[in-house]
Amino acid sequence: MSNNYFQFKKFVVRQDLCAMKVGTDGTLLGSWARGGRKILDIGTGTGLVALMMAQRFEDAELCAVEIDRDAHLQAMDNVENSPFNGRIKLFNQSIQDFSTEYADEKFDSIVCNPPFYVNSLGCPDDKRHIARHSSSLPFDVLLRSVKNLLSDEGRLSVVIPTDSHPSFDAEARMSGFRCSRLCRIRTVERKPPKRMLLEYVLHGGIEMQHEEHCLQDNDGRRSEWYSDITSEFYVR
Repeated sequence: MSNNYFQFKKFVVRQDLCAMKVGTDGTLLGSWARGGRKILDIGTGTGLVALMMAQRFEDAELCAVEIDRDAHLQAMDNVENSPFNGRIKLFNQSIQDFSTEYADEKFDSIVCNPPFYVNSLGCPDDKRHIARHSSSLPFDVLLRSVKNLLSDEGRLSVVIPTDSHPSFDAEARMSGFRCSRLCRIRTVERKPPKRMLLEYVLHGGIEMQHEEHCLQDNDGRRSEWYSDITSEFYVR
């Protein structure tokens, strides 16, 4: 995945200008999150998740926000060269500014692969630091912005490391969110879950749905679950 581009079935993601390359987290989120009529991707990077959501939800209108200029330009190029160009609008600004400027816009689905490193040393690459470390977008700031933009029946979907779950969930609850879906992801069966896919809502007495899946089977191949949810994206 360190190549300058990544070929999916219906679009190509170029990534030479982005600090964060195409990875499993984004692919999981784009395959798992629920959609709606209006979808927002926060911190779009290469535009991967926005492109995946556009492919899955053919009638949706999408907005994608990216604070880094080079990543924004990369996402613009990827979107313009995709079949979904007319349905994805890109914004080169922080989610804080976007949520203030477009406070009247309400989204049915908001997706985010947020910065998650909290207590680790800063990355020497400034762009990679912004993409990876929560100091650039603290969970409480992200959740306040989402709350301003989410429709009454809307859903926030994120992918985070398992050890970030307690702090993220605590901030979400303090902001008035309730977890409606939780999916723990193991790389292989013998190892503990390393990633979590989470869905939050603001309203409704929804009973939380629990899932747990592996990415690989015992032979090191994609598991049946992972193959199924990514079948419309991976070339092989």
